[in-house]
Amino acid sequence: MTAAAPPPPAPSPVPTPAADAGDRRYGRPLAGWRLRLYTIIFEADTRAGRLFDLALLWVIVASVVVVMLDSVASIRADWGGLFDALEWGFTALFTAEYLLRLVCVRRPGRYARSGFGIIDLLAIAPTYLALLLPGVHALVDVRVLRLLRIFRILKLTAYVAEYGALGRALWASRRKITVFLGFVLLVVLVMGTLMYVVEGPANGYTSVPVSVYWAITTMTTVGFGDITPRTDLGRLIASVMMLLGWGTLAVPTGIVSAEFTAQRFLGEPTTRTCPSCLSEGHLPQARYCRDCGAPLPAYQRDGG
Repeated sequence: MTAAAPPPPAPSPVPTPAADAGDRRYGRPLAGWRLRLYTIIFEADTRAGRLFDLALLWVIVASVVVVMLDSVASIRADWGGLFDALEWGFTALFTAEYLLRLVCVRRPGRYARSGFGIIDLLAIAPTYLALLLPGVHALVDVRVLRLLRIFRILKLTAYVAEYGALGRALWASRRKITVFLGFVLLVVLVMGTLMYVVEGPANGYTSVPVSVYWAITTMTTVGFGDITPRTDLGRLIASVMMLLGWGTLAVPTGIVSAEFTAQRFLGEPTTRTCPSCLSEGHLPQARYCRDCGAPLPAYQRDGG
């Protein structure tokens, strides 16, 4: 009697690019309180995760508003004490959040070196630096450290899905945008050099870099007016640059819009995690895991 064949090995999770802080990059815990904490902090497709992200969004916005009001001398004269207390409260909350993120992943060093980890550190470092280095004004004005808190606004990118969609669209169209920027650079170099020859130093075009600066401001339809052509030929060239600027400004918009449309038809992956194999990146309409076939929890839409 032949022995039964051993069962096939269970499929291992396949890394997916859906979530920036997924298992492949930072290491999702396998079980216990760290996994529950990871689900709340890093996964936005659960009720607890959405509530956490929503609360953090309001705290980020409030902290940025406090920084802006604190920079107004007349308002700070009346409310400086309250602003200082709020600032320490925000710093304590962001410090706790940063530490919890490091605790609940299996590769905390990798998260600390990531883009989001650096942003989290920038959100709290200026307050501690201003406290620990009171003589830092000898090298850097303390106001610079205080205004660096405005970098907290960058934390919004981790909690608003549209930021991720924009980033993916820009990355997908990077080659087309690079070619377009190369064309624009070629045009402003040629036109700037031509204006230097036509107008010359007598009319303010003292060098090729200055003429290229004029070409950039003219092509982008900004036109500061600090340098203007005086000759008829120079004005003709300027007119061509202005009309050309109207057309080129629409090119990158069309490129990125096309990528947005393509992503919409493909469907946006979610951070929903399979309870069996812990893989993520499933589409909202998916009912079963694409890696192991296990049933997936119901997708909870915003407000649902």
